[in-house]
Amino acid sequence: MFIGVITFIAGTRHYIAYDVRKPLQPGDMPLWKILTIVILPSLIFGVIGYYLKGTGTGNNYIFDSDSTDAFIFACIPVLIFYTALLIRSSKEERPAMGAMLSIFAVVILFWAIFKQNGSALNTWASRYTDREVQGVLGNVFSSLKQTDKAVNTTYKLDSVVKTDHQFRKVKVDGKEVKELGYPSYFKNIPPEKLPKEGETVNAWLPSLSQSINPFWVIALTPLIVALFTWLRRKGKEPSTPTKIAFGLLISALSVLVMVAAVKAGNNGAEKVSVWWLIGSYGVITIGELFLSPMGLSLVSKLSPVRITSLMMGGWFLSTSIGNKLSGILASKWDQYENKASYFWLNFILLGAAAVLLFVLLKWLNKVMREKGVN
Repeated sequence: MFIGVITFIAGTRHYIAYDVRKPLQPGDMPLWKILTIVILPSLIFGVIGYYLKGTGTGNNYIFDSDSTDAFIFACIPVLIFYTALLIRSSKEERPAMGAMLSIFAVVILFWAIFKQNGSALNTWASRYTDREVQGVLGNVFSSLKQTDKAVNTTYKLDSVVKTDHQFRKVKVDGKEVKELGYPSYFKNIPPEKLPKEGETVNAWLPSLSQSINPFWVIALTPLIVALFTWLRRKGKEPSTPTKIAFGLLISALSVLVMVAAVKAGNNGAEKVSVWWLIGSYGVITIGELFLSPMGLSLVSKLSPVRITSLMMGGWFLSTSIGNKLSGILASKWDQYENKASYFWLNFILLGAAAVLLFVLLKWLNKVMREKGVN
């Protein structure tokens, strides 16, 4: 990024310099005032949130951690600022501002579910997915140091950390309990599929499952672009809000794949194929391609030019809040005995967001038409 900035600055000497900034409108605030009434209060609220203690027994925080509390409290002045922007906007600008802020609020739930690839879904890959690789493929993974050395995958009795049926470490007085047993990886492998005593199994790293989404992005982007191009030629290309609404719906369907995976593995009693993860990631990637690029496009189309940067910030604020909510949800993973219930919760959240956006779709499309964009 630094090299890109240097290249841009060096290239500006080839162009005639001109100022593209729009003049301040009545009621607009200069940058120093924005910093004073937004950034400074956010810092103060963040500190308050960090040191504010929860009311639950033994809790030193309200949500998930002190840092989470600090983040959520720091967002409050920013949210008030965007609300004030909407209220203070002119009659001509208000519908577009309202449309953008409505979509920002709804897509928070998309990011809350989507960003679980590094938490809950990584846990699923680690504990409930058959990660064994054999033969030449196993040797390749091993030579590239992509096999799981964090756990001992040699099938032999040894001193191991005791875990329950949900792979949760058993602790007494805050200390891990040790026992004579086999590595936890083999806990939910059917007896007929267990290796011989002393045999080593190559298992790929759970973190490799996070590369499935980037693979699908590369593979599916040309197809999605081709689909929208074909619909445009037919005069049937959906509007940007419609694409976002379908993105939420498709993403919700991806969670149902994981519900089926839980059923296939008898709630974790047996490991399941990695194809369940691949399928779930494939579906949610389609939802991502319907939604994520459309958000930035929506801002560029609807935002008043003089505050486009601020509204872009609003989109990324919704992304960051969704990311934090994702962590809060994932922290509850071990509290669900039936993992299908956890995924059903995710489905309900995404489904509710999709339904809400479809309800607002008529109004959103009307705003888009009035602005002369699609």
